Amino acid sequence: MLNFTRRHRPSAWKGLVAGLAGGLAATVAMTQFQNGWQQASEALQDGKKRDPRKSKSQSQKEGQESQKQESQKEDATMKAAGKVAAAVGHPLSFQQKKKAGPVVHYGFGASMGALYGVLHEVAPKSLRTLNPVLVGVGYGSALFVSADEVAVPAFGLSESPKKTPISAHVYGLASHVVYGVTGEMVRRTVRKYL
Repeated sequence: MLNFTRRHRPSAWKGLVAGLAGGLAATVAMTQFQNGWQQASEALQDGKKRDPRKSKSQSQKEGQESQKQESQKEDATMKAAGKVAAAVGHPLSFQQKKKAGPVVHYGFGASMGALYGVLHEVAPKSLRTLNPVLVGVGYGSALFVSADEVAVPAFGLSESPKKTPISAHVYGLASHVVYGVTGEMVRRTVRKYL
């Protein structure tokens, strides 16, 4: 039986399209993973903070106050949106930054996927044929180190990694591994059809 396979010919535009699709899907998966992690973390914290001597209404009131304080914090994407807007002469309010934060998050995730897709096209064959999960773990880990550990603090969008608790590093690395594996699996699938 004859087996016809298409030879891989590097194509920047195909890599860009496949990487963009992978980056967008990976950002969605990463966001869902982060939401699940935060919900689980909050549930664990609520379980530890429950004091049997406090009334239920008092505990709920304290929980609402801590949620209000948490929602007033600016994350790195909100800060980035604020800095970009200020640089072009249009400062943003807290609520505008809150709305622009996800745009920055998804835009960055999609653009990193597109860049990865283009670079993957010119990578040596030995790297292109590795297990996609292994490649995805490497891709996500590299993005975690370069973005979260180096670039974000360097631009003043977060504290120094030395001041960040180890649990935040584990959370960030796990999130980026989810991003990398999802991005590589989707990129690889889309690229087969281009």
